[in-house]
Amino acid sequence: MRMPGSGSQKDAMNSIEAAIIAEKAASLGHAGYLLQKALDALNGASSQEEREALTDAAASRAWAYLVQRELCGLRDNRQAVADYAIPAQVMARIGVRKPTKPNA
Repeated sequence: MRMPGSGSQKDAMNSIEAAIIAEKAASLGHAGYLLQKALDALNGASSQEEREALTDAAASRAWAYLVQRELCGLRDNRQAVADYAIPAQVMARIGVRKPTKPNA
């Protein structure tokens, strides 16, 4: 014997779960796109000063991408690092915070 409306609740939950999975996938794709843009900019750097700033930006984007992967249940980041060819100097800066200047 089925409870009245139990099928529709299950369908509703499946729809919500599907929407959550789709949103996670879209967020991961967007984070990957932003990472690739940051890495492309870094590869096109013309001066050491520009390279330093772009390395920081790429590290920030790499961190965001890797965190988003973990939120999607993808815990092993080695393949992602290889796929995006994230340089060692970028990986070394993930999570590093630059000191802020005190207000003058």
